[in-house]
Amino acid sequence: MLGKFTRIKITNPVGSLNRQFGYTYKLNYGILEGRRQFDHRFCGAYILGVNHPVRNFDGRVIAILHRNGEKKGVLIVAPKNARYIEYQIADAIAFAESEGSYRIECLYERSCGAVVFRQINDETRLLLIKNNRSTHWGFPKGHMERGETPEQTAKREVLEETGLNIEIIPEFSSKSDYTIQGKVEKSVTIFLAKTEDTRTIIQKEEIDDYIWLNLDRAMDALKFENDKAILKNAKRFMENHKIFD
Repeated sequence: MLGKFTRIKITNPVGSLNRQFGYTYKLNYGILEGRRQFDHRFCGAYILGVNHPVRNFDGRVIAILHRNGEKKGVLIVAPKNARYIEYQIADAIAFAESEGSYRIECLYERSCGAVVFRQINDETRLLLIKNNRSTHWGFPKGHMERGETPEQTAKREVLEETGLNIEIIPEFSSKSDYTIQGKVEKSVTIFLAKTEDTRTIIQKEEIDDYIWLNLDRAMDALKFENDKAILKNAKRFMENHKIFD
């Protein structure tokens, strides 16, 4: 259902009372309309992006909430062009759903990371990592968390995944948008950063391996065109700003 357009019949509008659990709905909540109401995989749907009571809502499924120990999921539906990532959804449904009691399968993901470089034997080398879910080399990156700026996310993720403290170079960032397995729509912002740390300590739960390569070898090691484009932009920036000197 992720990414599908559907109509929801509202059964519990904004401001109504849930008599069973005693909370007031801060979102419209309802059930699938039409033939889809007989889809027994889902028990209801929260509507994001509409702050007033409505009777029906046409929108896109942006997430599925899976409560611990329950077989049926809950849809999260939003207007066609709205984008919400996991922590924003968690904040919106917090009036009814406590964090830790569910997991969210989300249509939209936003990650940040960095092209990290340092000098090794008088040569500029870049860090590439291979995470446990992939056989391909890439840049360290990860999901944004509540209250973070993109730069803060990049610094935290690089430190968590590689043990490296980084200094982000101002004025450079490169954004890449792509779809994972034809379903999850991912937006990634990559910064350029340098490090003086000489010891790389990978997060074994997430990272399978790492390597420091010069620019040409790093380009050859990358598989995906969006990663190659990011590195080309970073290389051009480094040359124009004489960062190699």
